[in-house]
Amino acid sequence: MYWPSAIPIAVLGGAAAVAAECTADAFAEILKDHPEATVNLVEAVPENGSFGQPETNIPFPYNATNLKALCAVAINVKSSENSSYNFGLFLPDTTWNERFMTTGNGGFGGGINWPDMGMLSQYGFATVSTDTGHSSGIEDGSWGLNPESLIDWGHRAMHGSIILAKEIISSYYACPIKYSYYAGCSTGGRQGLKEIQLYPDSFDGISVGAPAWWTVNLAANTLQQGLYNLPVSDPKHIDVSVFPAIVAEIEKQCDPQDGLVDGIISDPYGCNFDFEALLCTPTSDPATCLTPAQLTTISKFYNPWIDTNQTYLFPGMALGTDPSFAMGPHLTPLGYGLFQYFIYNNSEWDYTKFTLNDVTFANTINPGDAAADNFDLSPFRERGGKILKYHGDADSLIPTGSSIYFYKQVLQTLVPKGVEVDDFYRFFLIPGMNHCSGSNLAPWYIGAASQSVQGTTHSIPGFENADHDIILAMMKWVEEGDAPERLIATKFTNDTATLGIQSQRPLCPYPKQAKYITGETNKAGSWECKSLY
Repeated sequence: MYWPSAIPIAVLGGAAAVAAECTADAFAEILKDHPEATVNLVEAVPENGSFGQPETNIPFPYNATNLKALCAVAINVKSSENSSYNFGLFLPDTTWNERFMTTGNGGFGGGINWPDMGMLSQYGFATVSTDTGHSSGIEDGSWGLNPESLIDWGHRAMHGSIILAKEIISSYYACPIKYSYYAGCSTGGRQGLKEIQLYPDSFDGISVGAPAWWTVNLAANTLQQGLYNLPVSDPKHIDVSVFPAIVAEIEKQCDPQDGLVDGIISDPYGCNFDFEALLCTPTSDPATCLTPAQLTTISKFYNPWIDTNQTYLFPGMALGTDPSFAMGPHLTPLGYGLFQYFIYNNSEWDYTKFTLNDVTFANTINPGDAAADNFDLSPFRERGGKILKYHGDADSLIPTGSSIYFYKQVLQTLVPKGVEVDDFYRFFLIPGMNHCSGSNLAPWYIGAASQSVQGTTHSIPGFENADHDIILAMMKWVEEGDAPERLIATKFTNDTATLGIQSQRPLCPYPKQAKYITGETNKAGSWECKSLY
């Protein structure tokens, strides 16, 4: 069933009777036929309580808070002779909605994502997350020197956690799971896509944001973008102090095309940007303009990476994206770390000598079989699966174009087979949103994984419905067959729900775009989704 917006989310769950006690012995009994699995911890969390592992959970050093009364469980699974992974469960005491929700990770980081599990458990889901076999910061890939750990990170820990968690949940509640869902962003987006590509029966619906699906090429592009602006002594180098002037010129040219000048670039890929407007003149302030050599550097940043043999390697950054993260003076290990630890097993590998040959070689290895690059999603579609994907247009970590590229590859794979892709896969761009969340000005909050605002535990206060909440939209599509024709993004004042709504705006299924029609610009009703043709 689908819960209409008139029913508060707090009472959405059914009154599922707990069939087992929240004790280590109870879960040991459930796992008695799984010698590879060990119970790490079991803790009863009271109403409005909190839970996490901040001392050891490096990428999530804080607790999930304001929880419903639930049972927190952590399980260890031995995956090979020299590797294992952990996964956690939040099992609601009396508000279980008879549904299963898995969430994902970020970057190279492992760690159980208790915070996102907590947010998603507020809907009534029994929630699950795996640490993918390690705990590390998102930029730390040193654990990847162990090939078995790479397999765990790539896909094995996720799938193993899903299979065993489903069994635990069904046994714990003495009740079958009605529907299974997934919500994750970034690496979490990749994990969701990879799972349905390998195992199309794992989920009934997935919500994935900014997926890092093209594992090797994404890392290579991150490294290449940094190298464009190095060394610092090179005439082509652009100092970070000039980046605001570049972004301001892009905004000046590209902002008006949606019919409203409001500081938000709604269609960065439809803007015919004049790069030469950035060139210095004899009277220009050199802190606000570029030399011809520097212009070449920034043009490479915003355009696709195509090598000399015309090999398409990766999309460029969307116009208006801040170059500071990718092109600052200190390169991120999210680029070169993959080559050091996942490919060459050499922490001293010299990334300044990086070439196309490194990308070609890395793709022959496909470390951990992590790349989610099977565009034939028809097995997932055939079993009734639904995909809601989203990506911020101002994402400075994973170029927005990579999600557009993926979507178009799916079209090219399935449309010739007579498949109506919109029947199971819808993709939303979020103008102005950064990586997975956040914007200084634009509406961006849709209640997705890895999104949070002050003053709320989940969803959108006052708008707890499928029009505004991507989790409820996913459920409505799966359970009622009602596909979202739009999602409404919300911007709270100072990103604090208790301060009220600053603006709302519709997000449209790609390639449609929101166009201002008339009325108050901060109201969603003043905008309509329009086709480009």
